[in-house]
Amino acid sequence: MLANTQTLLVLLLLAGQGRAQAPPRAGDRAPSPATAKATLAGGCFWSVELAFDALDGVISATSGYTGGRVKSPTYAQVSAGSTGHAEAVEIAYDPRRVSYEKLLDVFWHHIDPVTPNAQFCDHGPQYRTAIFFHDSTQRRLAEESKRRLEASGRFKQPIVTTILMAGEFYPAEEYHQDYARRNPVRYKLYRVGCGRDRRLREIWGAGAPQAEEQTMDYQKPSDASLRRSLTPLQYEVTQRDATEPPFRNEYWDHHRPGLYVDVVSGEPLFSSLDKFDSGTGWPSFTRPLEPANVRERTDRSLFMVRVEVRSARADSHLGHVFDDGPRPTGLRYCINSAALRFVPLERLKAEGYEKYLAPFQKATPADSLRHE
Repeated sequence: MLANTQTLLVLLLLAGQGRAQAPPRAGDRAPSPATAKATLAGGCFWSVELAFDALDGVISATSGYTGGRVKSPTYAQVSAGSTGHAEAVEIAYDPRRVSYEKLLDVFWHHIDPVTPNAQFCDHGPQYRTAIFFHDSTQRRLAEESKRRLEASGRFKQPIVTTILMAGEFYPAEEYHQDYARRNPVRYKLYRVGCGRDRRLREIWGAGAPQAEEQTMDYQKPSDASLRRSLTPLQYEVTQRDATEPPFRNEYWDHHRPGLYVDVVSGEPLFSSLDKFDSGTGWPSFTRPLEPANVRERTDRSLFMVRVEVRSARADSHLGHVFDDGPRPTGLRYCINSAALRFVPLERLKAEGYEKYLAPFQKATPADSLRHE
């Protein structure tokens, strides 16, 4: 009886193994992976990341660097164009909700595919366009999509976007991640000045993506956004009327030509052409660049009466104005560096301040330093 029972158990186990090893039925398929990865380079990674952030099926979009020779490069190294890297975005997506073909279609319509080593106002090999494939299927789909564009007759110039095997991807510094959403005013100024949407309309016509650019109205972001984008000192100065230490701030001894804009809103406030060394340890100017962008009000704090200076649209505390300045105005706008962001002369057009170039073009080198 025992022998018969053991024999029966062995037969049952063998039968079970047979069922487990049976071939799959026709029509059975392995489940799709929950996430897949795409790596795309289309110029400034702020804009490429933004293009995919809101796309249904995209789980995350990370700005970074790839395609270069240096391990763990910094933004300073990559932007100098010496590492071989391209600014790129690594996209994690759910292939059950969005296809790789769809990602490629969005990518093409957000870039200029016929300009080598540049995108819009950004120039250099770090801004080249490329598709970095992760497997043979991605390579095939990328090559097919490029051939379709070439055959479409839309472009008179050859498409220079390269298709390459994906290599090591290095995430960019934290302040670059979600830049367009965390710094909407600064990003808007950059995008408008760079002419990205204008060029995309020229290339793609009705197929161009919806323009991100808006009128430069210099609106103040929410308090939550300011707390994320400003340093603690910038927040205390602009939002709580604090004063930074003299001689230990960014612009008191700064001599480059360009504009000083509100760090909160981007509205243009002062020009280096009106800057002078007041000996106080704070950046000082003889006049505002745009009087309408600066408001004055009486300040009775610290047991004295002074004239406070604030930005018109963002209402940022900037500093104070005194009547002991040099000619031609006799005024001294004594301003906190923490309330300002400097835009160098060579970046004025790219950041949307082109209208202020004329005075610099007329000025002599001596004029730009006349108060220094």
